[in-house]
Amino acid sequence: MNHVKTFAAALALAATPVAFAAGSMDSMDMKTPAATRQAPRAVAAEIKKIDARAGKVTLKHGPIENLGMQAMTMAFPVKDPASLKNFKEGESVSAIFDTIEGKPTVIDLRHK
Repeated sequence: MNHVKTFAAALALAATPVAFAAGSMDSMDMKTPAATRQAPRAVAAEIKKIDARAGKVTLKHGPIENLGMQAMTMAFPVKDPASLKNFKEGESVSAIFDTIEGKPTVIDLRHK
């Protein structure tokens, strides 16, 4: 009977660090700190469609590293919708993207 008590006590002690470590991981914030986030960089793109009324532009773009997006064609809101009047569909541009109000957004659009 003594062996059973000793075994149970040893098992409880052995499991304590594992339970402690698991508990401490649950309380950690696993989000990427802002300091380690990549700064926005210009991305080569082609304008596929301009919707000035909605303030959006559809771009065929390369990878957007700071947003973790692969190359694709997608519609984006534009931070300065009035700037869309300076562009036309089919034009090659350089775009800078960031997240505004939780949405990937074109924050700067320039002619190449």
